[in-house]
Amino acid sequence: MVRPIDPLAPLQHGRYVDDLVTVVRDPVTPPAHGSRVAVTAHFELWRDGSRLVVRHHVPDGRIDDSLTSLIDAELFAPGWASGSDLFERIFTGIVLTARPDPLDAWILFYDHTFRRMREHRRRHRDRPAAGTGDAVEEFAVIHATADGLVPPDASVLEIGACFGFLALHLARLPRRRVEACDLTPGTMRLLGVLADRLGVPVRTFVADAARVPRPDRSADVVLLVHLLEHLDAAHGRRAIEEALRVARHRVVIAVPYEQTPNAAFGHVRCIDRSDLDAWGAAAQGWSARTFDALGGWLVLDRLL
Repeated sequence: MVRPIDPLAPLQHGRYVDDLVTVVRDPVTPPAHGSRVAVTAHFELWRDGSRLVVRHHVPDGRIDDSLTSLIDAELFAPGWASGSDLFERIFTGIVLTARPDPLDAWILFYDHTFRRMREHRRRHRDRPAAGTGDAVEEFAVIHATADGLVPPDASVLEIGACFGFLALHLARLPRRRVEACDLTPGTMRLLGVLADRLGVPVRTFVADAARVPRPDRSADVVLLVHLLEHLDAAHGRRAIEEALRVARHRVVIAVPYEQTPNAAFGHVRCIDRSDLDAWGAAAQGWSARTFDALGGWLVLDRLL
């Protein structure tokens, strides 16, 4: 059985090694066996039986959330690798090989990501930014949009938080009480450790989006931001119903608009404005409004 990713796993002789992937950073040499199958601007790829071996020369300045775009463009879109699990393992290995200590590597990743987000928001403060294709810049806009929909003194639950960038951003206001959950235990452990290290009060727990262990109307605002494209239609409907149950006042949903689902990112379906409108119409006892801002948004407010 393949073990799940440990985002705080120590390196082995400078290498990230899990059950499927080995990642090394230049000039560390990969294993001497296996066959090289691809060379790109930032990566060399070997196959060693069922194991994928990746050597990278990604500079420190690129260790941020834009790695998602880089890995996808050079390894997954051309077909050298496939599948969201492999994508996440390569991503984790690139981050962890940036520093000898795993926590220091993730601090580098979070610091660089937040710095670039702040710079992008500052540059575009007076006008909306169009999509750039850069994950960090686009999520800076998405997070700012979500921030504007959350009152400064609200209790907030983000469902499907992943690395927790949005939860950490929202929690910068001291009167907000922020919780974040995700299905992946390793990611929530990482977010909890990083939140403590950064001194940001975000509580974390592990949960399926359709089964959140929180009472009815226990959070002022519940966020499903870039989550539903990862869930099939039935699972997504249950996640929306669960958000409506837990929210005291507001549910915020955001989705990307895609022509085809990006399997490397774990997307399983495309969602469009008509889906958002239908979800809003189905939410009895809630007002609904939709708008577009680097994807689609649905804001549901409780009427009673």
